[in-house]
Amino acid sequence: MSAPVFVVLSQSGLEVASGARTVLPGAEIHGLAHRVAGADKDFSATLDHLRALFSAGTPIIGVFAAGILIRALGPVLSDKRAEPPVLALAEDGSAVVPLLGGHHGANDMARRLAAALGIEPAITTAGDLNFGVALDEPPTGWHLANPEDAKPFTAALMAGARVRLEGTAPWLTGTRLPFSADGTLTLRITERAEAGSETCLVYHPPVLAVGVGCERGASAEEVTALVRETLASAGLAKGAVAALCSIDVKMDEPAIHAAAADLGVPVRFFDAARLEEEAQHLANPSDLVFREVGCHGVAEGAALAASGGTLLVPKRKSARATCAVGLAPAPLHADAIGRRRGRLSVVGIGPGSDGWRTPEADSWLASATDLVGYHLYLDLLGELAAGKRRHGYELGAEETRVRVALDLAAEGRDVALVSSGDAGIYAMATLVFELVEREERADWARLDIAVTPGISALQAAAARAGAPLGHDFCTISLSDLLTPWPVIERRIRAAAEGDFVIAVYNPVSRRRTEQLPAMKAVLLEHRPAATPVILARNLGRPGEAIAVTTLAALDVADVDMLTLVLIGSSETRALPRGDGGTWVYTPRGYAAKHPDERSS
Repeated sequence: MSAPVFVVLSQSGLEVASGARTVLPGAEIHGLAHRVAGADKDFSATLDHLRALFSAGTPIIGVFAAGILIRALGPVLSDKRAEPPVLALAEDGSAVVPLLGGHHGANDMARRLAAALGIEPAITTAGDLNFGVALDEPPTGWHLANPEDAKPFTAALMAGARVRLEGTAPWLTGTRLPFSADGTLTLRITERAEAGSETCLVYHPPVLAVGVGCERGASAEEVTALVRETLASAGLAKGAVAALCSIDVKMDEPAIHAAAADLGVPVRFFDAARLEEEAQHLANPSDLVFREVGCHGVAEGAALAASGGTLLVPKRKSARATCAVGLAPAPLHADAIGRRRGRLSVVGIGPGSDGWRTPEADSWLASATDLVGYHLYLDLLGELAAGKRRHGYELGAEETRVRVALDLAAEGRDVALVSSGDAGIYAMATLVFELVEREERADWARLDIAVTPGISALQAAAARAGAPLGHDFCTISLSDLLTPWPVIERRIRAAAEGDFVIAVYNPVSRRRTEQLPAMKAVLLEHRPAATPVILARNLGRPGEAIAVTTLAALDVADVDMLTLVLIGSSETRALPRGDGGTWVYTPRGYAAKHPDERSS
């Protein structure tokens, strides 16, 4: 489930939401434009915004009258089992009511919000009120095989029927359910695949561990089919599987992850030494497997190591894969099984303002356990950094930052390596892949590494100034820390001769002030002295400043390390604005086209 969103329509609502959000990690506040100042994001059409959030499966906490939520969401209600939580929170914090998705997290959110506000939640679902349990919302890891029967089952309980429990489920025995050995209703706890009925709810506890081994490059279809067939042939329920497990050398095997996704369970891994500890309990030990990976069985060994119990289904084979199933003596918690595959998210947060950070970046940051980056960039994340381990560094420690991020991810953590702008433009993404290739460390090579884009400084500067990047452009960094000046100078001349608009990164530093004037001299050989030049400083942050000058007037004294310089081509135009400012744009040549050929 994605992080919840507080939707506020007034400044007083914003104050209540700001205090309440602390109990819902990652929660955002969306405010009605022109009425709410200081929200994470703005919107202009309330009903449309609510419907868009609901359709995207986002939990909603409306800090306003419940009637607005009802009018907004009534037309889009469809599947009760798929709807996200929707709650109404009074603007003065005096009441919180779960309206939709009570058994999908809304009741729990209401209780947490109520505790934070010092009030009682207005929970109205019958099961919670009468029996102290929501029968269609079992604990995390447990699955109800027949959720469609929960409503008539609860109705029968409300009518006075008694219930008997078959199996062990402490979360049920501690409730106010009317248990009786001769009850006409049944709550059955089993790892076996059973359909259930209106008089029998079947719950699958997470007691199965599926062990899988496969050849490198085995197809996802083959491994997924083998897992399905292994469970089906043994009469076992997918809902009773706590995790799919394998050996750590398979951490980056797509077929393993595809099979786990098909089951809807996490993947966990063990090293060969741990799997070899199970050698005496294997039904089908293999000397060949031992010679190849250092243990006598991957599928059976992983099933036993994960379950801590017995081998329920010995190894089954397909052409390129093996599968086995272990049965645990008690419900399993995935976080206590083996090691997860670590993830390294390389995140570009844009120039700095929340409004210029992409939703994908926010999502990756919200899910991270650890944040690594220049400490000022981490500060810009505000509430998104709450509750996470921070690893902040000074400027100039780029390789140290990347190594720390890779090592943390190799421990199985979800790490976000934070860059300003776009992480792939003069930033950290390149160094990540360079180190993975250079060091040839197996634990780094197996990581789940992903890069999300951010608004680059050149995009932000161009947008603030008009449209200077409307035609061909390039970027050049004047920093000679990693690139020799003769190479940089050759690229400047090529860009000048090609008549590109040029975005200049790292134009100056405390010790380096001569290169920008040298670049200016080269460019004046190829384009007019009146060529527009944009100086953009502190983009998207307090103190933002945009100045427009000319190539001839470009002065290094007006530029510092926080400035991006955008130098126009010979075609770039400066257009005076009515407020005394200047728009800068580079035409694409539409004016030269025949009118009948112009595009809209």
